[in-house]
This record gives sequence, C-alpha cells and structure tokens, in this order.
Amino acid sequence: MNIPRHVIRVISILALVLAATFPSVHAFDGPAAPEKEQELLIVLRSDAPNADKAIACKNLAIYGSGAAVEDLAKLLPNAELSSWARIALESIPGDEASEALRTATDSLEGKFLVGTINSIGVRRDATAVDSLTPRLQHADAEVASAAAVALGRIGNAAAADSLRKSLAAAPANIRTSIAEGCVLCAERFLSEGNSAEAVAIYDEVRAAEVPMQRIVEATRGAILARGQDGIPILVEQFQSPQKPLFQLALTTAREFPGSDVDNVLVTELIRATPDRGALIVQAMADRPDTVVLSAVLKAAEQGPKEVRLSAINALARVGDLSCLNSLLKIALDVDADLSQTAKLTLAEVPGEKIDTQIVELLRNAKGKIYPLLLQLVGQRRIDAVPDLLKAIDNSNKDVRSAALIALGETVRLEKLPVLISQVVSPKHAEDVPVAKQALKAASIRMPDREACATELASAIDRTKAVPTKISMLEILGAMGGTKALAAIGAAAKSNDPQLQDSSSRLLGEWMTEDAAPVLLDLAKIPTNPYNIRALRGYIRIARQFVLPEEQRAEMCQKAFDAASQTAEKKLVLDVLKRYPGLDTLKQAIKAMRVAELKDDATQATLVIAQKLDGKGVDVKALLAGAGLDKVKLEIVKAEYGSGATQKDVTDVLQKQVGDLPLITLVSASYNTSFGGDPLPGSAKQLKVQYRINGKSGESSFAEDALIILPMPK
Repeated sequence: MNIPRHVIRVISILALVLAATFPSVHAFDGPAAPEKEQELLIVLRSDAPNADKAIACKNLAIYGSGAAVEDLAKLLPNAELSSWARIALESIPGDEASEALRTATDSLEGKFLVGTINSIGVRRDATAVDSLTPRLQHADAEVASAAAVALGRIGNAAAADSLRKSLAAAPANIRTSIAEGCVLCAERFLSEGNSAEAVAIYDEVRAAEVPMQRIVEATRGAILARGQDGIPILVEQFQSPQKPLFQLALTTAREFPGSDVDNVLVTELIRATPDRGALIVQAMADRPDTVVLSAVLKAAEQGPKEVRLSAINALARVGDLSCLNSLLKIALDVDADLSQTAKLTLAEVPGEKIDTQIVELLRNAKGKIYPLLLQLVGQRRIDAVPDLLKAIDNSNKDVRSAALIALGETVRLEKLPVLISQVVSPKHAEDVPVAKQALKAASIRMPDREACATELASAIDRTKAVPTKISMLEILGAMGGTKALAAIGAAAKSNDPQLQDSSSRLLGEWMTEDAAPVLLDLAKIPTNPYNIRALRGYIRIARQFVLPEEQRAEMCQKAFDAASQTAEKKLVLDVLKRYPGLDTLKQAIKAMRVAELKDDATQATLVIAQKLDGKGVDVKALLAGAGLDKVKLEIVKAEYGSGATQKDVTDVLQKQVGDLPLITLVSASYNTSFGGDPLPGSAKQLKVQYRINGKSGESSFAEDALIILPMPK
C-alpha cells in the first residue's frame, strides 16, 4: 500500500501528541485505541521512511494490542527497527507478544537474538524458561549472558533452578551474568517472603568464583535476607581487608533494621583503623533514630584526630544538649582543625534547649568562652539582645567584636539605633569597622527596609563626619529601595566632593531601573564633577536592564541629548545596536548627521537595519532617506548553499551593485533570485566576499536576510 508521505507524517505527529497526552508504559485501553492502532499499523505496512515507522512502533507501546504483534514481529530482524519493535512488544499485554518473541528466538542470531531475549526478560515470560535454559551454553557469550539475565528477571523456581545448576560449571565470561541472574531470582524470592530460598541462592553466589561486584550484591542480600541473623556476616565485612566489602558494610548498616546493628557499629568503631573509623562514625550518624550518641560523643572527645573530626562533624546531625559542654571545650582547643570543626557543629546542632543553655552560660561567661558564646548567638540567630547590649560595653575588644557581629544577625528594627550609634559615635574607635559590618548585615536582613533606610538617612543628616556618612551611604546602596535611593541622590548633589564621588559611584552600580532619573538629573548638572560617571550609569541601565522598547528608546534619546562628549554618544549607539527597533533605527540615522559620529552611526544604522529585516520589518524606505555615503562596492565572490553544497551567485550580486553598501535582489526570496534552491529542506547561508572603497570584507547572511555589507575596518 502506498500512502502519501504527508499523510503518514500527519498520522505520526498525531500519535506523538497522543503519546504525550497518555504517557503510560502500558498499552492504552481507551475507546479510541483500536482506531489509533490501525492508523499506526498503516504506517508500518507502508513504504514510509524508517524514522516514521520507528515513531509508530513507539506509539504502539501505548495503543498496541495483539492485533499489532504480527507486524511488529516482522521487524525484529530489521537493523534499524528491531529495537523499536521490541519496545512495543515488551508493553503489549497478552500471550501473543510473548509467543512472538519466543518464536523469533529460533530464527534470530547475534544482536537481534540478544535483544529479543532481553525483551523476554522484560516481560518476565515464565513459559520461556525451557527455551532459555539451553542457551546458557550458547557459543555466543552475549547470547548466553542475555539468557542468564532474562532468567533472573523471570525469577521463578524453574528459572532459579536452571541458573543455580549452571553457576559453578559455566565459563568465566558467562558466570558473572549467571550470578547476576541468580541475585535477581533471590531478590524476587525475598520480596515474596521466601527468605530461606533467597539466602541459599545468595550464599551460592558468594561462594562462587565471580567478580567482586557480584559478591558484593550477593553479600548484601545474604545479610538483609537473614534479618538479625545476618549481623555476623555484616561484621565480617567490616573486618574484611577488601575495600569493596568494607564499603558494602557501611551502606548495608545504614539500611539495616533494628537497634542491634548500632551496637555493632560501636564495637567496630573501637577496633577500626582511623581511616575506617572516620567512615563508621558517619554511618552511625546516618541512623539518627537509633544512634548510640554517647559513643559518637566519646569519639569526638578523644582518640585519633581523623576520627574525632568525623565525630564532631556527625554531631551536627545527631547531637543534642548533652553534647554542648564537650563541643564548647573542643571549640577552644589549641588544634585549629578540631576547634573550627566544633564551632561549625555548634552553629548547626539542632535543638531549642541548646539555644536556651547558650544564653544561660552567656550571662556568667568569662575568658575565652565569652566571645565564643556570643559568636554562637549570632550564628544560631538566638534572641539575646539584652545580653549582647551588655557585651558591647565590655573592656575586651574580642568580646565587643563578637557582640557587635551577633547584634548584626539578631537585632530588630527598634534596637537598630544601638548599632548606628556604634558607627556614628563609637566608644572605642577600633570597633568601628566591625560595627559597620554588623550594621550592614542587620540593615540588609530587615523585613521593613524602607523604615530601616529612614533610620540610616536620619543618622547621615545628624553626623558631620564625611567618612561616616559615606559608610552609611554604602549600606543604603547595598540595601536598595526608594528611600535609600533618595538619600544617595541627595548626597550626590551635595557640595562635598567626597560625598559626590561616593554617591555617584553607588548610583552607577544601582541594581534597579529606578535610579535612571536620578542619574540623568545628575548628568545634566554642569558643575557636577561626576556628571559623566552619572551619564554612563544611566546608559548602563538602558543597556543592561529589561525595559519596554519605548522606554529604552526614550532613555537613549535623553542620554544622547545629555552627552557632551563623543565617547558617551558612541555608548548610546552601542545600546541602539543591541536593541534594534524602528525608533532606535531612526535615532541611529539621525546621529549620522553629527560629523564625528558619522562612521559609527552609519555602522549602527546598517546593523540595526539588518537585524530588523531578519524580523520581517521593512526598513528600505528609512534607509533610502538615511543619506548614506556613496561607496565603491565590488563583489569579489558570492556563494549560496549549505555545507559542501554551494551555488556560485557572484554574477547575480554583481549585477545588483549600486553605490551603497547594500544589495537589493529582484525578490525577497534568495531561491527565486538565485534561480532555484541548491539544497531543499536545509538551512542555507549566503557568503559574500567584497571590497568597499578598496578595503576587503567578508560576511554571511541567513537565507532571505537583507544584504547589508558591514564597512570593512
């Protein structure tokens, strides 16, 4: 049957749409299934391309029934479609598909036979055991291996019996697959509650001469299938000199039920080497419901450093109030690694009781532990502001610094003036850098940033120290917001050069578009020494921010009008090129009238026009009135096509050469202008080598693009 290709493609597309609508791995059982199935079978029976037939096969996995089996089975020997046919046959319910796959194994060889056997395994076809068993001795190792794994997936008693009988005597290159099949059978037995049979199979694989991967799989199964009786085998693996078996013990211990294994982990931790002990501690912590916390804490307090570090780290997950004193002690240890790890753990160990105890200890703390507790208050975001306010008056610099940083992490808006005062009028000048850091941290995290900005702006007005004002302005810059912007804008208009400098810099880095009017206003002040910086900041917003087209064009025009120097005007032209539109094209054309910008504006005009043409915008009328300079244009060579298929169209372009750097063809279609399509169905390019006023250039154009030749440099 010959079906028009477009009809076949429509059917295929429809099938794909429906496949997306019903993404099931099983056959679709809706009322429209027979109709859809027939449409797909029409594709299989036609002379459609194999790509279309492959899609049909894929969709028959959804819509197929026994009626599709015969057609699909015919494709099993097909090099291009065999795997696609099997996808459907694996999913179609009923005995027909299973029988077709079994029958096909009698006539297939090599990779086709291997694939078909794999599909039998996917279907777990119990009736195939008798035909698969002899293939365990097949001369082709891949076929024998596929049969072994398929039997494992079938996983019934008969399949297991065949595999177990073959395990010991099988050649080495087949034995690993037979072992894999055995493990699959054992998993099936275990899932069905037949743990005794599963244990027997696992033990046979463990005793066989098979690769380590199979031994690892079987050992894991042997442990878990035995339940609590598997613990001695687990212990053996912990003590095994072979790393894969030790790693198996770690992973299996994590999933082992009950608390007995936790005591085993404690015992193994004591007698393990430091490198293994560190790993055992992590396994202990991965059992948080039954972990022996006292053992982990003891490992953190004493023993090999490697184990201590691991245990301290583990306490971040399983520790509680009972660990606090030990961790505080370790955090003050002279060993930097132990100290730092303990501090990180103290910041993370869960529990409100720990927070309460830290505050209790803080109130009577002295010496080195005092700043440590203050640091923890900040890291854990504990509400202890009264104690922190007391600490910022301490005679010890380290205590004051820790208290200030903690305030930065915990203080609320009503107490923010305390931090502001530490910046504006500090009791200790050496605390100012830390106070600034704390004030910035507090300000940025405030929920009501506008209210916070009001407090900071008021402080700026109160203080006379310019460096302090600048620090506050920088915090406002990091915060953002309406009031912060207003305060920085006001400072930029002050008479103080330092404030002008800092504020204009902050505005130039502003991260929202609302800074644009402020920057433009500054740029227009002729006496402002930083008006160029302000204008460049304004142009940056036009270039980088997501803006409506009309707003961006308006900003570009305002920036161009405000610019007093050529450099800034050229920056505007760059923005126009980046965002092509009719308004930006008109601006670029207008800029061509400025003598010192003529070359750059001409290039911008051509670039914008070319981009707009690619979007289907007719720009010929605007270009005709642009007043472009006449040039001497020569077409050296022109080719149209794709890859190795190129058509020489030099003569066509040469006939259309005028006195402008553009070529207007007789038709908007390249194919029409160049006398045909050199490569139907493919994306093509026009490559042009040319000279303008004696200077050589080269450019490429997508199919049907406006041919505007860039001015050679």
